[in-house]
Amino acid sequence: MQIQLSQAIESTCSVLIGKQQQVKLALTCLLANGHLLIEDLPGMGKTTLAHTLAQVLGLQYSRIQFTSDLLPADMLGINIFDNNEQKFRFHPGPIFSELVLADEINRASPKTQSALLEAMEEGQVSLDGETRSLPSPFFVIGTQNPLHQSGTYPLPESQLDRFLMRIKLGYPTLEAEKIMLQTQFNNKQVALNAVMNLKDFQQAQINATNVHASNAIINYILRLVTFSRESQQLANPLSPRASKALLRAAKAWAYLSNRNYLIPEDVQAILPAVAEHRLRSASSDFSGTGSLSQILLEAIDPLTA
Repeated sequence: MQIQLSQAIESTCSVLIGKQQQVKLALTCLLANGHLLIEDLPGMGKTTLAHTLAQVLGLQYSRIQFTSDLLPADMLGINIFDNNEQKFRFHPGPIFSELVLADEINRASPKTQSALLEAMEEGQVSLDGETRSLPSPFFVIGTQNPLHQSGTYPLPESQLDRFLMRIKLGYPTLEAEKIMLQTQFNNKQVALNAVMNLKDFQQAQINATNVHASNAIINYILRLVTFSRESQQLANPLSPRASKALLRAAKAWAYLSNRNYLIPEDVQAILPAVAEHRLRSASSDFSGTGSLSQILLEAIDPLTA
């Protein structure tokens, strides 16, 4: 299993050159059975990362392009009357896939964004008085452009909290971009194959949840979330959902690192991706040298009993 996961990282990194940390975080998110939000400028590889992960993990993939006129029915599906059978027949929308790319999710209206909430939280959709289950596993990888760009709507806090992680890809290094250009123009595109089947991936998810977390690690996570609630620097504290997300993600990160137990460094590695989009500064002019999650890391010593 570990060999297959290493191959998944290697295959994905062959497409997103120089982004091993972000690729490992994205795979950690899926192993923890969570949804992923990728925020960055257009053209940075957000869509490529989502599609590549679906390919190497052998997951059924669909893409929804979010626009200002997208309706919930365009995503969920619709009941159409069948004249031959004299009854309504449900035509499922693209959300009925194992991995759904919600591309440029913050370009859709709040009404359409909110249609994702039930699907992301409960793995089901309700339409015309009937509840339909989504495939298992079910992942949403949302991509969004920075809010200063035209035509964007901010995601509500309730929806941001449904994303287990948020990552940013950033610009590639000069060397990585050079390799990318040489690969493109030399017609040496990488051919990707699935490195594991659905059964293997689900077993890897189970293995990740079985990673041991000592009382000391649990207490470390609790002190981090408690500080966020008591600190005068942070307006939006971490919720109980966030504390569970920290533990799930840390276990998945440890499993990817070929360990069956947690250490403080696992929590520290995933904390920015899990906590940053959930936190908000109490000061409107916050311009600290680090991220908001860095406030937590600097305030809480993992060695303190």
